[in-house]
Amino acid sequence: MALSLGVDTGGTYTDAVLIRDETDVIASAKSLTTRTDLAIGMGKAIQAVLESADVAPAEISMASLSTTLATNALVEGQGGRVALIYIGFRESDLEKHGLRDALKGDPALVIAGGHSHSGTEAAKLDLDALHAFLTEHHGISGFAVAAQFATRNPAHELAVAQAIADVTGAPVTCSHQLSSKLNGPKRAVTAVLNARLIGMIDRLIGRAQDTLRNIGIEAPMMVVRGDGALMSAEQARDRPIETILSGPAASIVGARWLTNAENALVSDIGGTTTDIALIRDGKPMIDPAGAQVGGFRTMVEAVAMRTHGLGGDSQVHPVAEGLQGGVFLGPRRVLPVSLIAAEAPDAVHAALDEQLRASAPGEHDARFARRVLGVPTEGVDARAETILERLGDDIMPLNMLLRTRLEGSALTRLVDRGIVQVSGVTPSDASHVLGRLDAWDAEAARKGLTLFSRKRVGSGDRLATSPEDMAQKIIDQMTEQTALTLLETAFAEEQEDFGLPPEVLARHVLTRCGLAGHRGLLALDAALNVQIVGLGASAPSYYPAVGERLHCKMQLPEHAGVANAVGAVVGRVTFRRSGTVTTPAEGKYRVHMTTGPQDFMDAEQAMVAMEDYLRADAQTAAKDAGAEDIRVIVNRDIRSAQIEGQNVFVECTVMVEASGRPRVALG
Repeated sequence: MALSLGVDTGGTYTDAVLIRDETDVIASAKSLTTRTDLAIGMGKAIQAVLESADVAPAEISMASLSTTLATNALVEGQGGRVALIYIGFRESDLEKHGLRDALKGDPALVIAGGHSHSGTEAAKLDLDALHAFLTEHHGISGFAVAAQFATRNPAHELAVAQAIADVTGAPVTCSHQLSSKLNGPKRAVTAVLNARLIGMIDRLIGRAQDTLRNIGIEAPMMVVRGDGALMSAEQARDRPIETILSGPAASIVGARWLTNAENALVSDIGGTTTDIALIRDGKPMIDPAGAQVGGFRTMVEAVAMRTHGLGGDSQVHPVAEGLQGGVFLGPRRVLPVSLIAAEAPDAVHAALDEQLRASAPGEHDARFARRVLGVPTEGVDARAETILERLGDDIMPLNMLLRTRLEGSALTRLVDRGIVQVSGVTPSDASHVLGRLDAWDAEAARKGLTLFSRKRVGSGDRLATSPEDMAQKIIDQMTEQTALTLLETAFAEEQEDFGLPPEVLARHVLTRCGLAGHRGLLALDAALNVQIVGLGASAPSYYPAVGERLHCKMQLPEHAGVANAVGAVVGRVTFRRSGTVTTPAEGKYRVHMTTGPQDFMDAEQAMVAMEDYLRADAQTAAKDAGAEDIRVIVNRDIRSAQIEGQNVFVECTVMVEASGRPRVALG
């Protein structure tokens, strides 16, 4: 009998499951995710699931981790301070594909160098400018290096990476190591995001491995990639960007395993995000354009997933416009008032009571801040440093912490870096007030919603008449925003071209009237023509109303609350590699490898060399990840042109996939 342990570290909860022989879930458990030290929540969840199943740690044959940490960090704009070394490009290229936004004000150096389309050197590499830059910039947690046509010849990226390592010792991400495709600015975005996540994911994996050892689990640890496949913990440390959409991808794999659904929209609601993907003919769709998270399009192969900043812990914003007003949710996650009150009841209730005694509502009512211990603070500005000193190790209401509007901007920067957490009113608090949830401090939630309901709308009236009224408005808005995200995904995946963008179609007046069953001179009906599989601990609280709104079947499977952890166990080890063969001159065929280009005089010989190189690379990666019975699939995409009645070879892309099950899971 093989026992596999799956662990999912989410923004709010850490889940653990035990699966026997890849066929049965024999136990599951949850624990609050502890941002200050992820090992604490992870250890509690693992201990609880072992005790529930009466299983000894030594009996575990495989452990696997999925995490929403990287996804949440990019959605919320968090991560370390990075620097980009941009080789052979123009300064104006920093504006392409959102690269400037991805840098978030972090430094970038544009230097001479790079290669041509054929892999020959286009300009001499300016290492002097690099060394000057490195002496001027400190407090960098990771470097990203992207060179022009590095996928055709990575020599300049490798030389810069070596120089950075010699001078700083900081981790370096080279763009050619993340993708073999062209498009330098997009590769640079991917490298920047990878560099930003390195420290965060390294700490997570390190603490996870420490936790397993301390409990007595000696089995090797796997990590779920964004395409739902598994890789080793060491591989994840090197390429943390590949763990973006790890948690959502695991949920798709878990949903398919739990339901055997052939065609469905899978919607997974967590504390921070709602992740929606399509299962078609029993398989999750892979995004050919690369994973898109937090507004950034990357070159990471991942499931075709739409990730929205909408979850049980989404910040609730008042909408004052109009006579009725209303609320809007997300995209930032905050700690629910009910949760922070459960952790520090005296301080939180004292502040809430004082705010309730005030005659007028305050801008920062029911909002608190606390420091996240252990997160590096290098590079924070003086104003942010003042806030940290004032905050100390306490939980403090924002109306006491912030003394100027400029300090509000500084606090936002600290939250973006993950140094400070902010608490506020969330849908989870609304669920406590309505009696749908009873996990934390319901009385604090009631006080928080009472304060929130006092805000004024355009008519001058209060936003809501009671905390229950306020809670229902929040839940109704959750239903509306969730329905819209599902409609957007359905329109995006619809094979019929309706001539408008999915986000416009989802909000179109005809769509709204159809869902409402309009009856006038026209009879309009609309419904989602595919079932929804609802996942997440809070799915039973929110999703039945979503199914009614969209007039479709809503399936909430058993173990839906731990589907991510299930998916972490039942996935396969899969590695895909691709490379290109070009013709720089008549009769010459160039194979572009990560070690540099190599020329052949015969096209078939060149393509076979490319296949052999990629096959060895993919098989080695799969073996390093612990795969067994590896199956290899090779495909060629040959492009040719008709010249004087003859087919002439232009270019070939070779794709290799190596796949197998982790040998430790076979018992």
